[in-house]
Amino acid sequence: MSNLNTASHSPDMPIEVDNETGVWTTDALPMLYVPRHFFVNNHMGIEEELGAEKYAEVLYKAGYKSAFYWCEKEGEEHGIGGEALFEHYMKRLSQRGWGFFITEQLDLEQGTAKVRLENSAFVYQYGKVNRKVDYMFTGWFAGAMDQIAATLGYPVKTQAEQTQCAAEDGCDVGYFEVTPL
Repeated sequence: MSNLNTASHSPDMPIEVDNETGVWTTDALPMLYVPRHFFVNNHMGIEEELGAEKYAEVLYKAGYKSAFYWCEKEGEEHGIGGEALFEHYMKRLSQRGWGFFITEQLDLEQGTAKVRLENSAFVYQYGKVNRKVDYMFTGWFAGAMDQIAATLGYPVKTQAEQTQCAAEDGCDVGYFEVTPL
């Protein structure tokens, strides 16, 4: 149900559906379209079984690998790299409903970045639980940074961490920081 006081619009990214297979594609990659509650409830169920710390480790590695691959494929598809590719990644993440990702600082050569997250899909589902719940995203930033830096010939390898989450008391937004290893 939509709120009549809230403006909305159709997706800003291209979505194609293959008539024969039903596969959804955006740019060069196949996509899945699932309800947020379905995805986050699965996430919460796995977290309950593994514990948030262990699950965060698993997701970091998978997210790093996925972001690296995504940036590689999107860079090729659109003929972009460097800062433009990082910003394209933040834009696409935001357009896919995870939340709004805003790059506040980016230095590809040094391997540093600071990303603000507003309207997190996880915070909407979890609510104020006074802990970081956006850990699924963390590896994405290091994976994107490392792929883009490598393409530019920079030898830097990075790590990322969430330093603040809107699910924590006194916080309205999340923050992620990328630093060299």
